[in-house]
Amino acid sequence: MRELPQGLTPPRNGDAIETDHHLSRRTILSGAGALALLSAAGCSTSGGGLPVLDLDDTVTGSVPIRPSISVDKHITSPDVMYAGLTDGGFNVPEVPYLKVKPEFRRQIVVDTTGEAPGTIVVHLQERMLYLVQPGGEAIRYGVGIGKDGFRWSGRANIQYGREWPTWTPPPEMIARKPELVKWQAGQPGGFTNPLGARALYIYQDGKDTGYRIHGSPEWWSIGQAMSSGCVRLINQDIIDLYSRVSKKNPVVVM
Repeated sequence: MRELPQGLTPPRNGDAIETDHHLSRRTILSGAGALALLSAAGCSTSGGGLPVLDLDDTVTGSVPIRPSISVDKHITSPDVMYAGLTDGGFNVPEVPYLKVKPEFRRQIVVDTTGEAPGTIVVHLQERMLYLVQPGGEAIRYGVGIGKDGFRWSGRANIQYGREWPTWTPPPEMIARKPELVKWQAGQPGGFTNPLGARALYIYQDGKDTGYRIHGSPEWWSIGQAMSSGCVRLINQDIIDLYSRVSKKNPVVVM
């Protein structure tokens, strides 16, 4: 039994014992009032003691619990992803990313395409390109697409790729823009080349479709429909995408 502190006299019969936990009259009354309110509100109590809260502790299976989005050293803050760089002897200037809508910046997202890992999915209406990853994720890039009348859709594959590729305008384009005749034998790769830093060449059933996934110095065109049918990315994004694909990657343009 605990001894009383010095100077205190033992309680007489009928006196309350004062403990270290000093319960004030206000505390006791407020607790009693809360219990009365719970009873009046219809909350169930057990044996006249504390109220029993009718909590639902079941676990639902309708909302799947998935791990957090992956960490990728090449997908970080926009000021790092879109900084200027030197590549293949060419200076790629930084992109003023604050002028690019956040949804069009490179990022990892939950995959909603249903395609196999390694598939490149171009969603024309969304102006998005998805590179499907294992584990239910995809890397998403904003893209610019072709104008009405210059779009292609279907299933194909990447036949090959080129770094700082030569661009050769097709005859029908030269007919529309005679000033391009100077490049009928091909415009050498460089920053002003319309194919930008990289190009992926789309083939269907072994034949060149004439369509490319390529870079562009015109970062402001991302999210727009203004090209001659090809899918364009910011130069920093096509460099990243190019490093992740290999020959024969499936391509779905929808």
